[in-house]
Amino acid sequence: MLLSLVLHTYSMRYVLPAAVMMGTAPTYVLAWGAWRLLSAVLPTRFYREVDDRLYTIYQSMVLFFFENYTGVQVIIYGDLPKNKENVIYLSNHQCTVDWIIADMLAIRQNALGHVRYVLKDGLKWLPLYGWYFSQHGGVYVKRSAKFNEKEMREKLRAQMKAETPMYLVIFPEGTRYNPEIPKVIADSQSFAEKEGLAILKHVLTPRVKATHVAIDSMKDYLDAVYDVTVAYEGTVDHKGQRKLAPSMTEFLCKECPRVHIFIDRIELKDIPEEQIYMRRWLHERFEIKDKLLIEFYDAKDSKRRNKFPGKSVHSKLSLKKTLPSLLFLGGLTASMLLTESGRKLYVKTWIYGTLIGCLWVSIKP
Repeated sequence: MLLSLVLHTYSMRYVLPAAVMMGTAPTYVLAWGAWRLLSAVLPTRFYREVDDRLYTIYQSMVLFFFENYTGVQVIIYGDLPKNKENVIYLSNHQCTVDWIIADMLAIRQNALGHVRYVLKDGLKWLPLYGWYFSQHGGVYVKRSAKFNEKEMREKLRAQMKAETPMYLVIFPEGTRYNPEIPKVIADSQSFAEKEGLAILKHVLTPRVKATHVAIDSMKDYLDAVYDVTVAYEGTVDHKGQRKLAPSMTEFLCKECPRVHIFIDRIELKDIPEEQIYMRRWLHERFEIKDKLLIEFYDAKDSKRRNKFPGKSVHSKLSLKKTLPSLLFLGGLTASMLLTESGRKLYVKTWIYGTLIGCLWVSIKP
């Protein structure tokens, strides 16, 4: 019975980080909302500067749990620039932790507040977060025929007009690669074969629309495109078959010992402008990803597995980057919950913030 209790407690290690990350959301939204009102009469760029700083505080707290709390080893391959840049970040997509990987790289460039996402339209209904991501510069898109190119261009142009620093994260596959849903993989491979494209094993056939609109709209604003390939160690079973990548809960329960990140920085001049040629270019980039992942998961020489080729750096994030944000947001939230009026404000923020957010995203793109 004691052993069962220990095992149960061990499996619940995600409860603390989940409670803190979700629990501080109303505090964060209140702070952001106050600044939003105060900055209403100021130029947009002043709002953006403070908004980016606030976002850095919240996401730094999140990274405390995903890096320092879990103790995961972050292995980086390729050349990650030390300086901030305006970039589009293209990555393979396997699980919800993929969103955190972009933060892991951005904080190492002191660009965490600049991260903005191209998100599936359904995510805009998330309580508090869905509304805020849109306000922070995120772009919600619908799939295939419902994709609204004009809407996305207008949003990106508004960001450029406000001189908003851009670390725009796109997952061109459009959905996660999940080995437990073979039909999605088979359909993706069938589509590639039909279109005369190389069939991919460890990634899905990428879709070009969002990538093309983003690069075409911001080509004179961007410094580069980051082509990022991510592999989570420990996602192969005893038969050598690839397993599902870790969920956020599993990651927080320390079930992923190492995450491997391969970065290829691409100059804009090396990317074709017309969509038909960019589609071929993007598929070729995913062919490179696929070869990297085949080497990582399937290399015949066991010594070459669980790593990408080339030099690597074990990048450990200092507590100075994350702990102050945790203490700050945690302290503010605890102070609010210690008083009756604070608790009422906290609950009302969850309720009315969610309702206002849902109303806003249903009206505004």
